[in-house]
Amino acid sequence: MNGMRKKTSRPSRAAAQYTTYQVHRPAELMQFLMEVMPGISRNKVKALLTHRTVYVDQTITTQYNFPLQPGMKVQISKARGQKEFRSSLLKIVYEDAYLIVVEKREGMLSIATNREKERTAYAILTEYVKRSAREHRVYIVHRLDRETSGLMVFAKDEKTKRNLQDNWTNIVTDRRYVAVVSGMVEKDSGTVISWLKDNKVYVSYSSMVNNGGDKAVTHYKVVKRAGDYSLVELKLDTGRKNQIRVHMQDLQHPIVGDAKYGSAVNPIGRLALHAYRLWFYHPVTGELMKFETPYPPSFTKLLGL
Repeated sequence: MNGMRKKTSRPSRAAAQYTTYQVHRPAELMQFLMEVMPGISRNKVKALLTHRTVYVDQTITTQYNFPLQPGMKVQISKARGQKEFRSSLLKIVYEDAYLIVVEKREGMLSIATNREKERTAYAILTEYVKRSAREHRVYIVHRLDRETSGLMVFAKDEKTKRNLQDNWTNIVTDRRYVAVVSGMVEKDSGTVISWLKDNKVYVSYSSMVNNGGDKAVTHYKVVKRAGDYSLVELKLDTGRKNQIRVHMQDLQHPIVGDAKYGSAVNPIGRLALHAYRLWFYHPVTGELMKFETPYPPSFTKLLGL
């Protein structure tokens, strides 16, 4: 990085638990660590980041090119795993000082509602960040249905949350789902456009003409057809409540396991919908962040993949 010199910073010692380094000039995190830890290899630095032992201003940071600024403090934990995140319901796939990207399991709410107060992704992550400092918290940016699994992003401060939400359509470059639907989808690809509203019992319904509801646009592509099912990829232009589920019902190919929206079968014991790709520009650094998870094994097994 411009302006970097090869002079090594002098580490100071935190109370037995951390080695602490002060940042005196702009640098990327990888470059900084290799300078202040003479002889360390890139693979060793990557391992420190992967094992979540690097803190920037008391926040676990795993991004190798995270931009450091003068006045920041970088700490290396000596107690690996002491604050490691463990949950059977959530997996953290990325974290820095501004946001957390997670993979949520099916059956879990993103955030509590007035009607449902059970354990949520939001509550679990809030407990996690408060381990570093009691004032820390997370902010919900978008949601996945309870029965949908896959990738979600949470903000760590209100400014980042507003930036993501206010500029969502420009920041998010690719957001895709994969689903197993009933029957053999006739077209290899297509687009569903409708207007969605909720009825009195909170079930979304669709109208092909503007009924004053929210316009919803879903693009689909068939990956494979096998027996009584089709595996489809879905890309959203909009992010309406239950959008994909309603649109698959509109096509007369409801998502497997979705009794609420027309499915009569449930061969894998869950709603067969997974948010597998999320690409977006980092709201602070501007870097294009690309996150992708494999198709759930139960989906591919059902289709013989």
